Amino acid sequence: MTRYGMVIDTKKCIGCHVCAMACKTENNLPNDVWWNRILTDNGGEMGFDMVGGSYPDDLQFGYVPVACQHCENPACVKVCPVGATYKDPETGVVRQDYDKCIGCRMCMSACPYNGVRSFNWEEPAFHMDYAMGSKDAPEHQRHVVEKCTFCYHRTSQGIEPACMHLCVGRARFWGDLDDPTSEVSQLLAKRSHKRLLEERGTEPSTYYLV
Repeated sequence: MTRYGMVIDTKKCIGCHVCAMACKTENNLPNDVWWNRILTDNGGEMGFDMVGGSYPDDLQFGYVPVACQHCENPACVKVCPVGATYKDPETGVVRQDYDKCIGCRMCMSACPYNGVRSFNWEEPAFHMDYAMGSKDAPEHQRHVVEKCTFCYHRTSQGIEPACMHLCVGRARFWGDLDDPTSEVSQLLAKRSHKRLLEERGTEPSTYYLV
């Protein structure tokens, strides 16, 4: 069995949002839907960078890319009444079955990582008149919850996720966390790192090098 995870080097991330755009294009995301957001570590939402610390000598600033954390112990899976949210037994990726989803949004309520899921209240609308991105990306539906898939349509074919592939600063790394020889495992062995909201017991599979 494989346990896929992502490692993000916060010292290399420049907040360019290319990974967010790569995700949006690759997965043909509807208008105003973002599965991958680049926040500032002082609370700024996407597009509104915030500087922390005190002026002028102690200003602090950094970026925190946030998407589904693909947890080992996902709270969303536990509360889904129909099994639409589930953890893939072969890869550990937390996936979404749109055909099973009944739109109850329990997964959104249970997830401690605010904003990583979206809900299509209406029939998905797009800026372009034609689909963009991969032909293998899942088709979007009305009244279902969506989120990052770790580009399952790519990784199942041995191709890295789109956000990593186009990262300008080469700040993203993806691979098998259970393989000690993988790049992600070696980075975690060498560098100090953290995970978001570890105290919630979800065991995220996304790590941030600090």
